Amino acid sequence: MSLLAAHNLPFVLALAALGVLAIVQVSGVGDALDGAGDIDMDGGLDLGGFGEALTALLGLGRVPLLIWLASLLLAFGGIGLIGQAWIADWLGAPLSPGWASLLAGLAAVPLNSLAMRPLAAMIPRDETTAIDLDELVRRDAEIQIGTARVGSPARAKVIDRHGQAHFVMVEPHEADRELHAGETVLLVRREGQTFHGVHYQSPLLGPDI
Repeated sequence: MSLLAAHNLPFVLALAALGVLAIVQVSGVGDALDGAGDIDMDGGLDLGGFGEALTALLGLGRVPLLIWLASLLLAFGGIGLIGQAWIADWLGAPLSPGWASLLAGLAAVPLNSLAMRPLAAMIPRDETTAIDLDELVRRDAEIQIGTARVGSPARAKVIDRHGQAHFVMVEPHEADRELHAGETVLLVRREGQTFHGVHYQSPLLGPDI
């Protein structure tokens, strides 16, 4: 049975489209499509409850869109060609292109969705070191410039769990205390963009003298 026969045409075209996608990616042209190739389910697009459920069911959002599409084309083309050959042996003739495409699509979509979970686990993802400001509470900070008083914060440097430095405004937690440049304080709470700190010395350095 010829691959180029009319009843196989939808599946051959799907595999040809897969080949085009592969060439685009290998040639580097796909780099320009990266922004459009990722679906961010946490972004500003409001799909609603039904839309989110549908994308989760289809496996969208777990991998870049181009990879999801390539996997779907492979599943559709492979199921279609194998199915047509099996049906021709069983019934003596293949299905029409329309019916074959419908059945192959109904099989390929859930199969592709099942394949997305293990595939997503194999794809390296970009890690972000962005943190919530509240994560800086209970961390040491060094007053950099000025003297911090209640109502008059000073700039301080604090290192987050990723080792990145943040410069924040700090006021003393106690109303009758001041925090001077060079002092290390413990950030105990945050109000808006201003942190409140107390004098602090690591227990490893021994008691204050």
